[in-house]
Amino acid sequence: MVTTKPLVPRLKNFLGALRNEHQPSDRRKYVPTFPGFQKVFGVDLVPAGDQAIVLLDEIGAGVADRHQVASNAVTAAVRQLSTVRSTWDVVVVLLPRSWHAFSASPDDSFDLHDQLKASSAPIGVPTQVLWEDSALEFKYKCSLAWRLSIALYAKAGGTPWRLHRDTDADVAYVGLSYAIRGGTKDGFVTCCSQVFDADGGGMDFVAYDVGGGIDLENPHLTRDQMRAVMSRSVRLYQDRHAGHLPQRVVVHKTTNFRDEEADAVIDAWAACKEIECVRVQSSTPWRGVQLVAPNPGAGRSQPDNWPVRRGTMQFLSGRDALLYVNGTAPGLGSGSNNFYQGGKSIPSPLLISRDAGSGPLEQTAADVLALSKMDWNNDALYDPLPVTIRYSQTLARVIGHASDLPDAIYPYRLFM
Repeated sequence: MVTTKPLVPRLKNFLGALRNEHQPSDRRKYVPTFPGFQKVFGVDLVPAGDQAIVLLDEIGAGVADRHQVASNAVTAAVRQLSTVRSTWDVVVVLLPRSWHAFSASPDDSFDLHDQLKASSAPIGVPTQVLWEDSALEFKYKCSLAWRLSIALYAKAGGTPWRLHRDTDADVAYVGLSYAIRGGTKDGFVTCCSQVFDADGGGMDFVAYDVGGGIDLENPHLTRDQMRAVMSRSVRLYQDRHAGHLPQRVVVHKTTNFRDEEADAVIDAWAACKEIECVRVQSSTPWRGVQLVAPNPGAGRSQPDNWPVRRGTMQFLSGRDALLYVNGTAPGLGSGSNNFYQGGKSIPSPLLISRDAGSGPLEQTAADVLALSKMDWNNDALYDPLPVTIRYSQTLARVIGHASDLPDAIYPYRLFM
Protein backbone atom coordinates (compact mmCIF):
# COMPACT_ATOMS: atom_id res chain seq x y z
CA MET A 1 0.00 0.00 0.00
CA VAL A 2 1.02 3.61 -0.59
CA THR A 3 -0.19 6.37 1.72
CA THR A 4 0.91 8.83 4.41
CA LYS A 5 1.93 7.55 7.85
CA PRO A 6 -1.21 8.79 9.73
CA LEU A 7 -3.47 6.98 7.25
CA VAL A 8 -1.82 3.55 7.43
CA PRO A 9 -3.92 2.15 10.32
CA ARG A 10 -7.11 3.58 8.86
CA LEU A 11 -6.39 2.02 5.47
CA LYS A 12 -5.64 -1.37 7.04
CA ASN A 13 -8.93 -1.31 8.94
CA PHE A 14 -10.78 -0.11 5.86
CA LEU A 15 -9.49 -2.94 3.64
CA GLY A 16 -9.92 -5.48 6.43
CA ALA A 17 -13.63 -4.58 6.60
CA LEU A 18 -14.06 -5.99 3.08
CA ARG A 19 -13.76 -9.44 4.66
CA ASN A 20 -16.88 -8.77 6.74
CA GLU A 21 -20.60 -8.84 5.97
CA HIS A 22 -22.34 -5.54 5.20
CA GLN A 23 -26.06 -4.80 4.92
CA PRO A 24 -27.30 -2.41 2.21
CA SER A 25 -28.30 1.10 3.24
CA ASP A 26 -28.86 2.64 -0.21
CA ARG A 27 -30.43 1.44 -3.48
CA ARG A 28 -32.22 -1.20 -1.42
CA LYS A 29 -34.20 -2.44 -4.42
CA TYR A 30 -30.94 -3.37 -6.13
CA VAL A 31 -28.01 -3.82 -3.71
CA PRO A 32 -27.87 -7.26 -2.01
CA THR A 33 -26.09 -8.03 1.25
CA PHE A 34 -22.32 -8.17 0.88
CA PRO A 35 -21.35 -11.47 2.55
CA GLY A 36 -17.61 -10.84 2.68
CA PHE A 37 -14.83 -10.99 0.08
CA GLN A 38 -14.07 -14.70 0.45
CA LYS A 39 -17.71 -15.79 0.19
CA VAL A 40 -18.19 -13.74 -2.97
CA PHE A 41 -15.04 -14.70 -4.87
CA GLY A 42 -13.84 -17.91 -3.22
CA VAL A 43 -10.46 -16.40 -2.33
CA ASP A 44 -9.40 -14.40 0.70
CA LEU A 45 -8.26 -10.78 0.82
CA VAL A 46 -4.96 -10.70 2.71
CA PRO A 47 -2.63 -7.76 3.49
CA ALA A 48 0.80 -8.09 1.93
CA GLY A 49 2.74 -7.12 5.05
CA ASP A 50 4.99 -4.27 6.11
CA GLN A 51 7.51 -4.94 3.33
CA ALA A 52 4.82 -3.78 0.86
CA ILE A 53 4.09 -0.42 2.54
CA VAL A 54 5.62 2.79 1.17
CA LEU A 55 4.96 6.07 3.00
CA LEU A 56 4.34 9.38 1.29
CA ASP A 57 5.50 12.68 2.72
CA GLU A 58 2.99 15.44 3.29
CA ILE A 59 3.18 18.23 0.69
CA GLY A 60 2.96 21.69 2.17
CA ALA A 61 1.24 24.69 0.61
CA GLY A 62 4.55 26.43 0.06
CA VAL A 63 5.96 23.74 -2.22
CA ALA A 64 6.29 24.81 -5.86
CA ASP A 65 4.67 22.63 -8.57
CA ARG A 66 2.85 20.55 -5.98
CA HIS A 67 1.01 18.53 -8.60
CA GLN A 68 4.29 17.39 -10.15
CA VAL A 69 5.83 16.70 -6.74
CA ALA A 70 2.81 14.55 -5.86
CA SER A 71 2.97 12.69 -9.16
CA ASN A 72 6.70 12.01 -8.78
CA ALA A 73 6.24 10.81 -5.20
CA VAL A 74 3.44 8.36 -6.00
CA THR A 75 5.19 7.10 -9.12
CA ALA A 76 8.41 6.49 -7.18
CA ALA A 77 6.47 4.65 -4.45
CA VAL A 78 4.81 2.33 -6.96
CA ARG A 79 8.12 1.62 -8.66
CA GLN A 80 9.62 0.82 -5.27
CA LEU A 81 6.87 -1.73 -4.64
CA SER A 82 7.51 -3.32 -8.02
CA THR A 83 10.80 -4.61 -6.58
CA VAL A 84 8.82 -6.88 -4.23
CA ARG A 85 6.23 -7.85 -6.86
CA SER A 86 5.91 -11.42 -5.62
CA THR A 87 4.43 -10.26 -2.29
CA TRP A 88 1.29 -8.51 -3.57
CA ASP A 89 -1.35 -8.53 -6.34
CA VAL A 90 -2.73 -4.96 -6.33
CA VAL A 91 -1.20 -1.73 -5.02
CA VAL A 92 -3.71 0.35 -3.04
CA VAL A 93 -2.89 4.06 -3.08
CA LEU A 94 -4.71 6.13 -0.45
CA LEU A 95 -4.33 9.88 -0.96
CA PRO A 96 -5.03 12.42 1.82
CA ARG A 97 -7.84 14.90 1.32
CA SER A 98 -5.35 17.78 1.33
CA TRP A 99 -3.99 16.57 -2.02
CA HIS A 100 -7.26 17.39 -3.81
CA ALA A 101 -6.01 20.96 -4.20
CA PHE A 102 -3.31 19.90 -6.66
CA SER A 103 -4.58 16.60 -8.03
CA ALA A 104 -5.64 18.20 -11.33
CA SER A 105 -4.75 21.32 -13.28
CA PRO A 106 -7.34 23.98 -14.18
CA ASP A 107 -6.68 23.55 -17.91
CA ASP A 108 -7.18 19.76 -17.68
CA SER A 109 -3.61 19.09 -18.88
CA PHE A 110 -2.76 17.15 -15.69
CA ASP A 111 -4.64 14.57 -13.66
CA LEU A 112 -2.88 12.74 -10.81
CA HIS A 113 -5.02 9.59 -11.16
CA ASP A 114 -4.40 9.27 -14.89
CA GLN A 115 -0.71 10.09 -14.57
CA LEU A 116 -0.33 7.30 -12.02
CA LYS A 117 -2.09 4.83 -14.32
CA ALA A 118 0.11 5.85 -17.25
CA SER A 119 3.33 5.42 -15.24
CA SER A 120 2.25 2.12 -13.68
CA ALA A 121 0.96 0.41 -16.83
CA PRO A 122 4.34 -0.02 -18.61
CA ILE A 123 5.74 -1.90 -15.59
CA GLY A 124 2.59 -4.02 -15.25
CA VAL A 125 1.44 -2.70 -11.86
CA PRO A 126 -2.35 -2.63 -11.22
CA THR A 127 -3.31 0.14 -8.82
CA GLN A 128 -6.41 1.05 -6.83
CA VAL A 129 -6.54 4.77 -6.10
CA LEU A 130 -8.59 5.88 -3.10
CA TRP A 131 -9.17 9.25 -1.48
CA GLU A 132 -9.38 9.72 2.26
CA ASP A 133 -12.71 11.54 2.17
CA SER A 134 -14.54 9.76 -0.68
CA ALA A 135 -13.50 6.23 0.35
CA LEU A 136 -12.79 6.02 4.07
CA GLU A 137 -15.70 8.30 4.94
CA PHE A 138 -18.22 6.98 2.40
CA LYS A 139 -21.37 6.20 4.37
CA TYR A 140 -22.85 3.44 2.21
CA LYS A 141 -20.54 0.62 3.33
CA CYS A 142 -22.30 -2.22 1.50
CA SER A 143 -22.25 -0.49 -1.89
CA LEU A 144 -18.64 0.48 -1.35
CA ALA A 145 -17.71 -3.09 -0.41
CA TRP A 146 -19.26 -4.47 -3.61
CA ARG A 147 -17.70 -1.79 -5.82
CA LEU A 148 -14.21 -1.97 -4.36
CA SER A 149 -14.12 -5.75 -4.00
CA ILE A 150 -15.08 -6.31 -7.64
CA ALA A 151 -12.38 -3.86 -8.73
CA LEU A 152 -9.69 -5.44 -6.55
CA TYR A 153 -10.59 -8.94 -7.71
CA ALA A 154 -10.47 -7.91 -11.38
CA LYS A 155 -7.21 -6.02 -10.96
CA ALA A 156 -5.65 -9.06 -9.29
CA GLY A 157 -6.38 -11.04 -12.47
CA GLY A 158 -9.81 -12.46 -11.65
CA THR A 159 -12.82 -12.54 -13.96
CA PRO A 160 -15.89 -11.31 -12.05
CA TRP A 161 -18.36 -12.29 -14.81
CA ARG A 162 -18.51 -13.10 -18.52
CA LEU A 163 -20.87 -12.68 -21.43
CA HIS A 164 -23.55 -15.31 -21.87
CA ARG A 165 -23.03 -17.21 -25.12
CA ASP A 166 -26.09 -18.23 -27.13
CA THR A 167 -24.04 -20.05 -29.78
CA ASP A 168 -20.65 -21.72 -30.11
CA ALA A 169 -19.53 -19.20 -32.75
CA ASP A 170 -16.37 -17.28 -31.93
CA VAL A 171 -16.93 -13.52 -31.85
CA ALA A 172 -14.49 -10.65 -31.35
CA TYR A 173 -15.62 -7.20 -30.22
CA VAL A 174 -13.38 -4.24 -30.95
CA GLY A 175 -13.77 -0.66 -29.68
CA LEU A 176 -12.07 2.46 -31.06
CA SER A 177 -11.39 5.87 -29.56
CA TYR A 178 -8.85 8.64 -30.11
CA ALA A 179 -6.70 10.97 -28.03
CA ILE A 180 -3.91 13.53 -28.48
CA ARG A 181 -0.88 12.52 -26.45
CA GLY A 182 -0.22 14.76 -23.48
CA GLY A 183 -3.20 16.96 -24.25
CA THR A 184 -1.22 19.04 -26.77
CA LYS A 185 -2.76 20.20 -30.00
CA ASP A 186 0.30 19.27 -32.07
CA GLY A 187 0.97 15.87 -30.51
CA PHE A 188 0.53 12.49 -32.09
CA VAL A 189 -2.98 11.16 -32.30
CA THR A 190 -3.27 7.77 -30.64
CA CYS A 191 -5.92 5.30 -31.65
CA CYS A 192 -7.08 3.31 -28.65
CA SER A 193 -8.43 -0.10 -29.54
CA GLN A 194 -9.32 -3.07 -27.40
CA VAL A 195 -10.42 -6.59 -28.16
CA PHE A 196 -12.88 -8.82 -26.33
CA ASP A 197 -13.59 -12.44 -27.07
CA ALA A 198 -17.04 -14.04 -27.20
CA ASP A 199 -17.03 -14.54 -23.43
CA GLY A 200 -16.12 -10.92 -22.75
CA GLY A 201 -12.62 -11.99 -21.81
CA GLY A 202 -9.34 -10.57 -23.03
CA MET A 203 -10.08 -6.89 -22.48
CA ASP A 204 -6.65 -5.81 -23.70
CA PHE A 205 -5.83 -2.39 -25.13
CA VAL A 206 -3.81 -1.47 -28.17
CA ALA A 207 -2.31 2.03 -28.11
CA TYR A 208 -1.11 3.06 -31.55
CA ASP A 209 0.18 6.43 -32.78
CA VAL A 210 -1.31 7.28 -36.14
CA GLY A 211 0.23 10.77 -36.41
CA GLY A 212 -1.29 14.23 -36.71
CA GLY A 213 -3.75 15.78 -39.08
CA ILE A 214 -6.87 14.29 -37.46
CA ASP A 215 -9.75 16.38 -36.19
CA LEU A 216 -10.73 14.96 -32.80
CA GLU A 217 -14.13 16.63 -33.02
CA ASN A 218 -14.89 14.27 -35.91
CA PRO A 219 -12.02 11.78 -36.07
CA HIS A 220 -11.46 9.57 -39.07
CA LEU A 221 -8.51 7.50 -40.27
CA THR A 222 -7.16 6.81 -43.71
CA ARG A 223 -7.40 3.30 -45.07
CA ASP A 224 -3.73 2.64 -44.27
CA GLN A 225 -4.05 4.00 -40.73
CA MET A 226 -7.17 1.97 -39.97
CA ARG A 227 -5.64 -1.15 -41.48
CA ALA A 228 -2.57 -0.73 -39.26
CA VAL A 229 -4.69 -0.33 -36.12
CA MET A 230 -6.93 -3.27 -36.99
CA SER A 231 -3.95 -5.46 -37.87
CA ARG A 232 -2.65 -4.99 -34.34
CA SER A 233 -6.05 -5.99 -33.02
CA VAL A 234 -5.99 -9.11 -35.19
CA ARG A 235 -2.58 -10.11 -33.83
CA LEU A 236 -3.77 -9.48 -30.29
CA TYR A 237 -6.75 -11.78 -30.76
CA GLN A 238 -4.60 -14.48 -32.35
CA ASP A 239 -2.05 -14.28 -29.55
CA ARG A 240 -4.84 -14.93 -27.05
CA HIS A 241 -6.45 -17.76 -29.07
CA ALA A 242 -3.57 -19.94 -30.29
CA GLY A 243 -3.49 -18.31 -33.73
CA HIS A 244 -7.19 -18.77 -34.45
CA LEU A 245 -9.45 -16.03 -35.80
CA PRO A 246 -13.11 -15.49 -34.84
CA GLN A 247 -15.96 -16.31 -37.18
CA ARG A 248 -17.52 -12.89 -36.55
CA VAL A 249 -16.01 -9.45 -35.80
CA VAL A 250 -17.89 -6.39 -34.54
CA VAL A 251 -16.13 -3.01 -34.45
CA HIS A 252 -17.66 -0.12 -32.47
CA LYS A 253 -16.87 3.59 -32.48
CA THR A 254 -18.83 6.79 -31.83
CA THR A 255 -18.45 8.32 -35.29
CA ASN A 256 -19.54 6.93 -38.64
CA PHE A 257 -17.26 4.61 -40.59
CA ARG A 258 -16.22 6.17 -43.86
CA ASP A 259 -15.95 3.78 -46.80
CA GLU A 260 -12.15 3.68 -46.62
CA GLU A 261 -12.29 2.92 -42.89
CA ALA A 262 -14.78 0.10 -43.36
CA ASP A 263 -12.69 -1.25 -46.25
CA ALA A 264 -9.62 -1.25 -43.99
CA VAL A 265 -11.47 -3.18 -41.28
CA ILE A 266 -12.43 -5.76 -43.89
CA ASP A 267 -8.82 -5.85 -45.16
CA ALA A 268 -7.47 -6.67 -41.71
CA TRP A 269 -10.14 -9.21 -40.73
CA ALA A 270 -10.63 -10.66 -44.22
CA ALA A 271 -10.31 -14.25 -43.01
CA CYS A 272 -13.44 -13.89 -40.84
CA LYS A 273 -16.84 -14.86 -42.22
CA GLU A 274 -18.81 -11.90 -40.83
CA ILE A 275 -17.56 -8.35 -40.24
CA GLU A 276 -19.63 -5.48 -38.85
CA CYS A 277 -18.75 -1.80 -38.43
CA VAL A 278 -21.17 -0.15 -35.99
CA ARG A 279 -21.51 3.45 -34.86
CA VAL A 280 -22.81 3.89 -31.29
CA GLN A 281 -24.08 7.38 -30.40
CA SER A 282 -25.15 8.29 -26.88
CA SER A 283 -26.34 11.85 -27.54
CA THR A 284 -29.64 11.73 -29.38
CA PRO A 285 -32.78 13.91 -29.26
CA TRP A 286 -35.02 10.86 -29.12
CA ARG A 287 -37.19 10.15 -26.07
CA GLY A 288 -40.07 7.78 -25.59
CA VAL A 289 -42.58 6.43 -23.11
CA GLN A 290 -44.06 2.98 -22.82
CA LEU A 291 -47.81 2.75 -23.42
CA VAL A 292 -50.20 0.32 -21.81
CA ALA A 293 -52.92 -1.09 -24.04
CA PRO A 294 -56.41 -0.19 -22.80
CA ASN A 295 -59.02 -2.71 -21.78
CA PRO A 296 -61.67 -3.35 -24.45
CA GLY A 297 -63.89 -0.29 -24.72
CA ALA A 298 -61.78 1.70 -22.23
CA GLY A 299 -60.48 4.29 -24.71
CA ARG A 300 -56.90 5.20 -25.55
CA SER A 301 -53.64 3.67 -24.45
CA GLN A 302 -52.10 5.26 -21.38
CA PRO A 303 -48.47 5.86 -20.39
CA ASP A 304 -47.05 3.11 -18.20
CA ASN A 305 -45.98 3.86 -14.64
CA TRP A 306 -42.47 2.69 -15.55
CA PRO A 307 -40.07 3.93 -18.28
CA VAL A 308 -39.40 2.05 -21.50
CA ARG A 309 -38.00 -1.40 -20.79
CA ARG A 310 -34.28 -1.96 -21.08
CA GLY A 311 -33.54 -3.75 -24.36
CA THR A 312 -36.40 -2.13 -26.29
CA MET A 313 -35.42 -1.54 -29.91
CA GLN A 314 -37.05 0.80 -32.42
CA PHE A 315 -36.07 0.52 -36.09
CA LEU A 316 -35.42 3.78 -37.93
CA SER A 317 -34.26 2.09 -41.14
CA GLY A 318 -32.68 -1.15 -42.26
CA ARG A 319 -29.34 -0.06 -40.79
CA ASP A 320 -30.32 2.35 -37.95
CA ALA A 321 -32.17 1.72 -34.73
CA LEU A 322 -32.77 3.19 -31.29
CA LEU A 323 -31.76 0.92 -28.43
CA TYR A 324 -32.80 1.52 -24.83
CA VAL A 325 -29.77 0.36 -22.87
CA ASN A 326 -31.04 2.50 -20.01
CA GLY A 327 -34.55 1.47 -19.00
CA THR A 328 -36.73 -0.58 -16.71
CA ALA A 329 -35.35 -4.00 -15.81
CA PRO A 330 -38.23 -6.36 -14.96
CA GLY A 331 -37.71 -8.96 -12.27
CA LEU A 332 -34.86 -7.23 -10.45
CA GLY A 333 -36.61 -4.94 -7.99
CA SER A 334 -38.22 -5.80 -4.70
CA GLY A 335 -41.95 -5.29 -4.13
CA SER A 336 -42.91 -3.99 -7.57
CA ASN A 337 -40.54 -6.50 -9.18
CA ASN A 338 -39.15 -3.75 -11.42
CA PHE A 339 -35.92 -1.77 -11.19
CA TYR A 340 -35.00 1.44 -13.01
CA GLN A 341 -31.42 2.56 -12.52
CA GLY A 342 -32.12 6.06 -13.79
CA GLY A 343 -34.43 7.03 -10.91
CA LYS A 344 -37.26 9.22 -12.16
CA SER A 345 -35.65 10.47 -15.38
CA ILE A 346 -36.90 9.66 -18.87
CA PRO A 347 -34.32 7.31 -20.43
CA SER A 348 -32.48 8.34 -23.57
CA PRO A 349 -31.80 5.60 -26.15
CA LEU A 350 -28.57 4.92 -27.99
CA LEU A 351 -28.56 5.35 -31.74
CA ILE A 352 -26.83 2.40 -33.38
CA SER A 353 -25.98 2.51 -37.08
CA ARG A 354 -24.40 -0.33 -39.01
CA ASP A 355 -22.08 1.11 -41.64
CA ALA A 356 -20.84 -2.29 -42.85
CA GLY A 357 -22.08 -5.82 -42.41
CA SER A 358 -25.26 -7.79 -42.83
CA GLY A 359 -27.65 -9.99 -40.91
CA PRO A 360 -30.35 -9.17 -38.37
CA LEU A 361 -29.91 -5.75 -36.77
CA GLU A 362 -31.40 -7.32 -33.65
CA GLN A 363 -28.13 -9.23 -33.18
CA THR A 364 -26.15 -6.00 -33.48
CA ALA A 365 -28.35 -4.44 -30.79
CA ALA A 366 -28.10 -7.55 -28.59
CA ASP A 367 -24.29 -7.25 -28.68
CA VAL A 368 -24.43 -3.62 -27.54
CA LEU A 369 -26.88 -4.49 -24.77
CA ALA A 370 -24.77 -7.37 -23.48
CA LEU A 371 -21.55 -5.36 -23.56
CA SER A 372 -23.19 -2.65 -21.45
CA LYS A 373 -23.06 -5.14 -18.54
CA MET A 374 -19.36 -5.95 -18.83
CA ASP A 375 -17.78 -3.06 -16.91
CA TRP A 376 -15.66 -4.65 -14.17
CA ASN A 377 -15.11 -1.26 -12.54
CA ASN A 378 -18.77 -0.64 -11.79
CA ASP A 379 -21.28 -2.24 -9.42
CA ALA A 380 -24.29 -0.89 -11.32
CA LEU A 381 -26.67 -3.16 -13.21
CA TYR A 382 -25.39 -1.75 -16.49
CA ASP A 383 -23.39 1.09 -18.00
CA PRO A 384 -25.02 3.55 -20.43
CA LEU A 385 -22.45 2.54 -23.07
CA PRO A 386 -21.00 -0.81 -24.15
CA VAL A 387 -17.53 -1.48 -22.75
CA THR A 388 -16.10 -1.45 -26.27
CA ILE A 389 -16.73 2.30 -26.21
CA ARG A 390 -16.34 2.97 -22.48
CA TYR A 391 -13.01 1.21 -22.08
CA SER A 392 -11.42 2.74 -25.17
CA GLN A 393 -12.52 6.17 -23.89
CA THR A 394 -10.83 5.37 -20.57
CA LEU A 395 -7.49 4.73 -22.26
CA ALA A 396 -7.96 7.81 -24.44
CA ARG A 397 -8.48 9.93 -21.32
CA VAL A 398 -5.32 8.57 -19.69
CA ILE A 399 -3.30 9.20 -22.84
CA GLY A 400 -4.69 12.73 -22.96
CA HIS A 401 -3.03 13.39 -19.58
CA ALA A 402 0.22 11.53 -20.22
CA SER A 403 2.74 12.01 -22.99
CA ASP A 404 5.01 9.09 -22.12
CA LEU A 405 2.77 6.02 -22.38
CA PRO A 406 4.53 3.75 -24.92
CA ASP A 407 2.76 2.14 -27.85
CA ALA A 408 2.05 -1.33 -26.53
CA ILE A 409 -0.63 -3.82 -25.49
CA TYR A 410 -2.05 -3.34 -21.99
CA PRO A 411 -4.61 -5.29 -19.95
CA TYR A 412 -7.56 -3.09 -19.06
CA ARG A 413 -7.11 -3.83 -15.36
CA LEU A 414 -4.02 -1.56 -15.40
CA PHE A 415 -6.27 1.43 -16.17
CA MET A 416 -9.27 0.67 -13.97
